Amino acid sequence: MTHPAAPISRMANPAEFVPELSDVSAALFRATGNQSVPRTTINLIHLRAGQIVRNTYLTVLNTSFLRKAGESEERITAVSSWQDAPYFTDAERAALALVEATLQPAPHGRERVTDELYAEVARHYDEKAIATLTIAIGQINFFIALAVIGKPQPVTSLADQQWD
Repeated sequence: MTHPAAPISRMANPAEFVPELSDVSAALFRATGNQSVPRTTINLIHLRAGQIVRNTYLTVLNTSFLRKAGESEERITAVSSWQDAPYFTDAERAALALVEATLQPAPHGRERVTDELYAEVARHYDEKAIATLTIAIGQINFFIALAVIGKPQPVTSLADQQWD
């Protein structure tokens, strides 16, 4: 069986053309790094977002962040099936449900983020943490656009630059 050649990035480095991108990226990481939500939880929801949009760059990147943080292979692998996996806390489950509700279409006639889901999230997170989760979901949506349009090649080296 012949495999197609590795895809080539369409947009090698958008910050080369729009240098302000680095400032935006750094500001988003600072905003989500306020420690109201564990960085691991943010990486879990970012990994799930990458899986939902089927983007290798985001899944490899966030998997490498989780590995660097010392997360087990079981937890990392089970993110795609978190609903029935025994590896996640109730707070992490609420955050994963929130990112799924935000990124996936709602059933006809229903809100994406229902009052019930918001109440579940609020059981585990205070107002600052909910705001941080919301920004973290916005952050990954920002990077989804760059990842699915630009198709950067997967990298793990960015995990070395992660900060809290």
